[in-house]
Amino acid sequence: MRIAFVTSVGWPNLTDDDRLAVAELTRRGAEVQPAVWDDPGMNWSHFDRVVLRSCWDYHLRLPEFLDWLDRMERAKIALWNPPSLIRFNADKAYLEALAAAGVPGVPTLRAEKGEPADLAVLLDRQGWTEAVVKPAVSASAFRTRRLRREEAGAAQEDFTGMLADSAVLLQPFLPEIQTRGEWSFLFFAGELSHAVLKRPREGDFRVQHELGGSAVLQRPAPSLVKQAQTVCEHIQGPWLYARVDGVELVAGFTLMELELIEPSLFLGYDSGAPRRFAEAVLQAC
Repeated sequence: MRIAFVTSVGWPNLTDDDRLAVAELTRRGAEVQPAVWDDPGMNWSHFDRVVLRSCWDYHLRLPEFLDWLDRMERAKIALWNPPSLIRFNADKAYLEALAAAGVPGVPTLRAEKGEPADLAVLLDRQGWTEAVVKPAVSASAFRTRRLRREEAGAAQEDFTGMLADSAVLLQPFLPEIQTRGEWSFLFFAGELSHAVLKRPREGDFRVQHELGGSAVLQRPAPSLVKQAQTVCEHIQGPWLYARVDGVELVAGFTLMELELIEPSLFLGYDSGAPRRFAEAVLQAC
């Protein structure tokens, strides 16, 4: 079986995490090749499976990325996750859809691209004294900032600049991210593989490794696993992997992100995770 792990021009080679999966796939007789998603010379029909992995510039070039998805779909390439899910997940409007379906999540206010919006007025309207602001299409904490209500005036110019480029989301800041940490539940082909608990560095709120965050393998309470599994039940159609990110509040698990495009899978944190992922890739159909 020939498999492509889809990368981006800034990451033409496989990540350390993905190499663990490659080793397992190779042991099972598969051939795995990194493939840059926008490489015009790539023959995608050569592969039996095409798995999105480190296409970490898609949010900067969304129209081109969506065009690529369309071409892959027309060519009937076996892309995982499927194009319909990638389109659904590319814009964080999916959070509204999940909330409407009853999934507990962080309250989210959306300001549309190009529309005038006063940051202070929006925060006052929601009664939020501290908030997180992020683009509706983003990855790796791109242009994500935390601000207090009294900083809204100084932040207005940057907020307006963000709105010129894309829709923007506002959410109340959850201090539990700093005290309890943020969970990532890794599901492969519908089954929980493992979970990690991520924490930001001192004085920050972003948990990404490249921003100083840390993660440890952690066994979550069965109640948390059940709530994360419930989120996955809202994913339409077949899927290969999902990462459910959220924080444990007094009321229970609260969804922050459902990652279906290019999440880190933390394969190196659990000795059995690469094997489970490789088996899910080979069985995908």
